[in-house]
Order: sequence, then structure tokens, then C-alpha cells
Amino acid sequence: MNLGLVVSTLGRVESLRRLVESVSDQLTTDDHLVVVAQRNLAEVEALAASYRSPNRHITVVTSPPGASRGRNAGVAALPVGRDLLLSFPNDTTWFPPDTLDRLRRLPDGFRAGALTVVDENGPKFVLPAAGTPLDRRTAWTVIEMGLLIRRSLFDELGGFDPEIGTGAPTPWQAGEATDLLLKLMRAEPRPDFAWQPEALFVGGIADPSGLTVAERRRKLRSYGRGLGRLVTRWHYPLWWRFAFLGGGLFFGLRNRGTNALADGWWVFIGRLEGMLGRTLDGARSLTAVTR
Repeated sequence: MNLGLVVSTLGRVESLRRLVESVSDQLTTDDHLVVVAQRNLAEVEALAASYRSPNRHITVVTSPPGASRGRNAGVAALPVGRDLLLSFPNDTTWFPPDTLDRLRRLPDGFRAGALTVVDENGPKFVLPAAGTPLDRRTAWTVIEMGLLIRRSLFDELGGFDPEIGTGAPTPWQAGEATDLLLKLMRAEPRPDFAWQPEALFVGGIADPSGLTVAERRRKLRSYGRGLGRLVTRWHYPLWWRFAFLGGGLFFGLRNRGTNALADGWWVFIGRLEGMLGRTLDGARSLTAVTR
């Protein structure tokens, strides 16, 4: 099994350097790393060039803004006809030693699955046990940098929705991986989905890292807006929607290591806006991050 790593970046070269360094000795001649630079193209290309070699394929392309658009463009830039196993690291993601080799040893019939994403506070989500079905509940435990999917299946599903996710040209700033898996379940009611053991993981940083209080709350509200939109788009039952909305108020309490207690209010507002299908302040678009 050969790999296609696709990373969309706003051109944050220093964090991207850590990612490329972490995989530089793990890539084989049949793997491909595609970096989609939506800013600072020249600097990103210079970084890629410093690691590129005849045995290490690193491609740099660009795309319109938005992580979903970037990832779709990155997949399109992979060699034609290669059914690679896709992974979608953030530019702040890093791969522990031997991770890519372990991914290559997955069964030939592997089509989709997820691995754990950890930051300085531990796992971002605790994944279900192996053998647990992918359903409308467990799909919410998969985030983009933990998703594994064969390129053929990704293409069949139409890729990520470019109108949702971080940096999208809409207020719906999260949920692209969940949306993709819900599309998978619509196409295949009982898809074969392989939850990987906790020992197989990628590293990252906590969502609020480096943000001011105002930036953190803007991000929480924007992410909440995208997730709130999903529960309406995919017709979750009313009890689920109300529980999801009310649960937003307790976000700060559940995440005291990285967030303040009052942050739950911004999550609540964002989820409400998503369910209503509009921003309460009338803004047409409000991206989650600007740097």
C-alpha cells in the first residue's frame, strides 16, 4: 500500500518544516507528498525543494482559499491512476517514526479508516474499538488529519465539500471529514471502516495554540457553526440537535485544559447559527482563522 499525503497550508513554513522533517526519512519512492500552498507559495516551494530528491516525491501546488479546496486540489495533483492511501495532515501535524511503514502494512483491501490524533493534552478524540460500525454517531470522532481513505473511494464520493471547512467561502467552518463519512454511509449503508489502535497515531497541536482570547473564541464559534450546519443538513433527529446545541454550553467545562469556562457560550452561539443557517450578526462569511 503506497501513500498520498496531502496537506493544505496558509504558508506557515516553520510548522510545515516540522511536518516534512517528520516524514522525510519515512517516504518511499512510491509515496507522494503534496503541499497545497494558499499563501507564501515561493517560501513553501523553497522548503519543499530542500527536501525533494529522486527518491522523495514532494509536489507543491496552489488553490483558492479553504482547506477543503486545498485538499481536493492536492488529491488531483497526485499521479493519475495510482490508488494511493490518502492522509490529510494539517501543516501543524507530525508523524512519529515508523508511522508510514505501519500504514503501508494495512491490508490490500483497506478502503477507509481512522487513526488517533494527539496533542500536548492527549488524544483529541478517543476512537471506537476495532470492529465498531461506522454510523451517524461514530462518524463525529473522525477529524481530517486522522482520516485514512483510498483515493478511488475519495473520488467516488466527490471529495470534500468545498463550501464547508476551515477557510471556506461560507460561515460553515468545520465538519468536512464528518460530511464525507456521512456521504460514504449514504452510498454504502454498512461500510467497512477500520478503526486503528491507539498506538498508531499522528501528533498535532491544541486548537487554541498561539491564539489570542478573541481569536480562540472566533474559531470556536466558526467551528461550532459548521458542525451545527451538519446536524441540519443530514437531518439528525430533533433530540440530537437540541442535545448537541445544549452541550455547547459545557464545552469550556469539558476542555478546561485548553479553554476557559466562558468559551462554551461561543460554541453554543456558533452551533445555533449553524442550525439556523445564518449568522446572527448578518455576516455572509466569517472564516475560523486568518493566520
